[in-house]
Amino acid sequence: MKPAAFEYHRAHDVADALGLLAGLAARGREPKLLAGGQSLLPMMNFRLARPSDLVDLGRLRELPELTAIEQTGARLRLGAMVTHRQVELAGLGAGFAVLSRAMRYVGHLPIRSRGTVGGSLVHGDATAEWCLLALLLDAVVVAEGPGRRREIPASEMFHGFYTTAVEPDEVVTQVRFTRPSPRAELTEFARRAGDFATVAAAVSLDDGRVVLGGVAPAPIRVPEAEEVLAGAEPGPDLFAACGRAAAEAIDPPSDAAGSADYRRALTRTLVTRSLTRAWQNGGNA
Repeated sequence: MKPAAFEYHRAHDVADALGLLAGLAARGREPKLLAGGQSLLPMMNFRLARPSDLVDLGRLRELPELTAIEQTGARLRLGAMVTHRQVELAGLGAGFAVLSRAMRYVGHLPIRSRGTVGGSLVHGDATAEWCLLALLLDAVVVAEGPGRRREIPASEMFHGFYTTAVEPDEVVTQVRFTRPSPRAELTEFARRAGDFATVAAAVSLDDGRVVLGGVAPAPIRVPEAEEVLAGAEPGPDLFAACGRAAAEAIDPPSDAAGSADYRRALTRTLVTRSLTRAWQNGGNA
């Protein structure tokens, strides 16, 4: 339960972090960025991740642009070092309230208080709440690299098991949301409170979107379920039909957390439940 040996570096700002990454790569090293560390450090302890170097971004919490939550009408910008707990307590407007509600599923309070939005998205866990929410609300992830700045749509962000579009020489600086959804909800099931989800479901009645985590190597949208929602009158029968369509459309894995059939049953229940809650939270609008 101890990590493999590594060298530790501490960045003072984004430019310093980029310089450290470039210098280490030039020496043939394989560094990792450390933001909140709530996902990376456990993986290192289990030897599932063995970076040669850690570049600590902790001091970047002192930079206002990386810790700001800015909401203007239909636009929301989160600095990459914003913590889950900050979003949970932010009192976001109705269009983005789903983000605050979803944070109660993120680990326990100490994890929510240290884990960051940017770190979660770059880590790319298929059940991570931020990954599902980014797909649901068409987020754009902004990454700074040497001499460049990229804007990565959520639809292009997640490539597979813990693999994202962010390059090894880049630092994520912000996440933007421009697609508010007052009638959106995320629910999930875990064996114990605070555990990683076995299956998670995020939905939007405003856009007719259904996003699942835990049923594929990356979070996915489910077009078959979205077709059921398209143009239909919201209500319990529709929500149940959408849940069945989502369960039938997926090909989930079997592992220690549950069989494929178990994940399909969870999918059916969670999609139905999420749609019901989205309807209730939106005032049946």
